[in-house]
This record gives sequence, C-alpha cells and structure tokens, in this order.
Amino acid sequence: MVNIIWVGLFVTGVVFAAINGNMEAINEAIFQGAKEAVTICLGLISVLAFWLGMMKIAEVAGMLRGLTKLMRPIAGKLFPDIPKDHPAMGYILSNISANLFGLGNAATPMGIKAMEELKKLNGGKDEASRSMITLLAINTASITLIPTTIISIRIDYGSQSPTEIVGTTIMATTISTIAAILIDRFFYYRRIRKGV
Repeated sequence: MVNIIWVGLFVTGVVFAAINGNMEAINEAIFQGAKEAVTICLGLISVLAFWLGMMKIAEVAGMLRGLTKLMRPIAGKLFPDIPKDHPAMGYILSNISANLFGLGNAATPMGIKAMEELKKLNGGKDEASRSMITLLAINTASITLIPTTIISIRIDYGSQSPTEIVGTTIMATTISTIAAILIDRFFYYRRIRKGV
C-alpha cells in the first residue's frame, strides 16, 4: 500500500511539473536527491560500523550481559506472559539494548526474531498477543541514549555541534516510551474489562 502511495505522489509530481513546464527542476531534484542519499548512506555506514563494533566489544566484555540482567526484572513486568528463560525474552532484551544505543538497524533482526518466538508462544495464531503488542510499542518508541543515526546525519550536513541533541533525545525518547507503555496498558486493561 505504501509503495502505491509513493508511486502516486511521484507520478502526480511529474505530471504537474510537465504541465507547468518545470521538468528541469524535477530532473535536478532527482539527481541532487540521489547524490545526497549516497552521501548520507556512506556516512551512516561508518557510524553504524563504529557503534556495532563498540557493541561487540561491550558484548565480549560482558557489559551487554550485565545490562540484560539489569533489565530482566523490568522486562519481566512488561512481558508477564513470557516464561522466564524463554528465547523470546533474550531477543527482546537484545532489541531494547540495541535501541538504547541508537542502533535501530541492529535492533531490527532481534525484534523480528522476538516476534517469531512470541508467535510460537501464541500458538502460531495470526492475531497479535499482548506481548507482541507491547514489544511493538516499546520498539517503536524506544529510549535512545546515543542517537547515532541523527548524529551521523548532522555531521554530514556540517553541524557545528552534532552531539548537542543527545540530552533532548534522551528526554524525548523516555517520554515517548513511557507514553507507549501507558497507552499499551490502558488498551489492554480496557479490553479485559470489556471481556474481548
């Protein structure tokens, strides 16, 4: 559906540009956009490679294991339907840890594996379970301590202080995560009261 919307927007833009005689501006925008996309991607690769390397060092040093142990009691309260030593919990904690360090690309495979394990726990049903909904809400909002992607983009565009957004990012993502959890719980308990 999203692909259809994007194609529709593109075709509409080209048609209106042709009608108004602005095809030269469209061509220039296409090539400039492609050039900027390559520049941004190369910048992101270097930052992601750096932080993925740092995560690997933290993993080998046992820091991620420690962070996982620290977060396990909180995760147990957020996901009460998941048995304590189930593989899904490990994937969920890895996903949350990667998001904490702003590594959304690294968090995605863990989130997918967690969803696969949660689907098995849900008996293979196509309907999302309570834990699946909670994971989606937390993953989407996710507290981020180091917004690596944004910092990389700011560096690429010549920001004088690319890391000045760290404090506001922590505050904004903390608020969004709390809001996501509260909304998730509100609808869960509302559904229980209605007996659905």
